[in-house]
Amino acid sequence: MLAGSAAYAVTEMAGLAGSLDAKPLSARLFYGTIAATTLAGASLNAVGIDPARALYWAAVVNGVLAAPLMIVMMLIARNRRAMGRLTISRAQHWAGWAATAVMTGASLLFLGFTVAQAS
Repeated sequence: MLAGSAAYAVTEMAGLAGSLDAKPLSARLFYGTIAATTLAGASLNAVGIDPARALYWAAVVNGVLAAPLMIVMMLIARNRRAMGRLTISRAQHWAGWAATAVMTGASLLFLGFTVAQAS
């Protein structure tokens, strides 16, 4: 599942077509990404890293990085120079900042509990 979603993200970022419906020779980057991420995931176990624990910590990192990313996105979404006519409304602005505050609070609580538990 993760290998497939990574392959879709990589090919989309590269501006290339790729899907599970495509033939391997016509979607080399897509299938190459699936192969590389599958091998990387399988090699975790070979070097003694618990794959489930690695997934947990990857999710933690994503969660902690979400709050700063949301801040940047909120600043961009309200900027008329960057967004043109697609800027967010006042209600969306406040809802977005509220969600950002909740995410920031959740990240800080998690980090606080993690540090307290470690000591």
